[in-house]
Amino acid sequence: MADKKVRILVGTRKGGYIVESDRARKKWKLASKIQEGTDIFHMIADPRHPGDLYACVNSWLWGPILYRSRDYGKKWSEIGTPMMASTKTRPPRFDGNPDTPAPTYAVANLWHLEPGHESEPNTLFLGLDPYSLHRSDDLGTSWEPVSGLNDHPTKSKWNPGNGGPCLHTIVIDPTRRSRMYAGISAAGLFRTEDGGLNWVPANHGVETPFQPVKFPEVGQCVHKVALDAARPDVLYRQDHGGIYVSHDAGERWERIGKSLDDDFGFVVATAKSLPGRAFFVPLRGEARLTSRGGFQVYQWNDSSKKWSTLMPSSRFPGDFGTHREGLACDSLDPAGIYVGTTTGQLFVSPNAGKSWDQVPFQFPTIHSVSVAGPA
Repeated sequence: MADKKVRILVGTRKGGYIVESDRARKKWKLASKIQEGTDIFHMIADPRHPGDLYACVNSWLWGPILYRSRDYGKKWSEIGTPMMASTKTRPPRFDGNPDTPAPTYAVANLWHLEPGHESEPNTLFLGLDPYSLHRSDDLGTSWEPVSGLNDHPTKSKWNPGNGGPCLHTIVIDPTRRSRMYAGISAAGLFRTEDGGLNWVPANHGVETPFQPVKFPEVGQCVHKVALDAARPDVLYRQDHGGIYVSHDAGERWERIGKSLDDDFGFVVATAKSLPGRAFFVPLRGEARLTSRGGFQVYQWNDSSKKWSTLMPSSRFPGDFGTHREGLACDSLDPAGIYVGTTTGQLFVSPNAGKSWDQVPFQFPTIHSVSVAGPA
């Protein structure tokens, strides 16, 4: 019997939480917790295997550990975790011997896990700190580094962002098995068309206001990228330097956020039932707090080329921030929109932003929000 519940997976500074509702998404209850007291940067469901959930746990004591549940979070077990990231270019080989093995570095944090294409049911991708993408073809039992990206020729120009040298965004094109994107702070967005063997920078037109060269090939501090499920060549991008859209799979980017009070921010998401729409939570620059004295979600309509706000800031007054995984949409119609804040509030709209409520639970600082179900 198909599972009918909608679950919000919430990764926080002090553990992971799962809250549940029915398809109406009006009433929520806390269903389970994982690793209380421990940083969880990302939690996500694998839609290819209903019931499978993953948690990127970064323990101050035990280090990075990947966990999986096969029953919607009732029980969790540790699975294979990459412990070392390799590089050929940073730092250089001091002995000059080309046969010397590439240096390796301990993985500092697990940032983002992404299930592979639906045609590859056992494939997972994992983004790490430092600057590393790993692939598993056995659902996390073993991992291999994606050297085409990890050892990219531009790597000497990459520098860590404020969150460290992290690979935090993985986007897979649902219509092209071999096309995917990876976002790295602060290196920019990269695209592969051959399943990860070769990667090209995808940053043309994206400004780096913090560097002397304003439009370099790489060096952008990309914060998050989302793909339009109905138009997979269309991407939406939140950078340190603004909000952008691309209509040609990242070849060129157009800045669309200048008309807003602020177009700095960390989050962007799209909904399956709302093609041509993207959702953002702009913040006040280095303050990293919402504008206009309250919480707001902004919607970009790519057809009309116009912005709209989805609720008055007076509905939830105060100062709020978000981390880069803190915004998600579900696959229902009307779409559910979910936003987690750095002060522990979880805001929910069950009707594509027409009305909003707050889940009646005070969370620790929220790192990530994602949605599981219904199956």
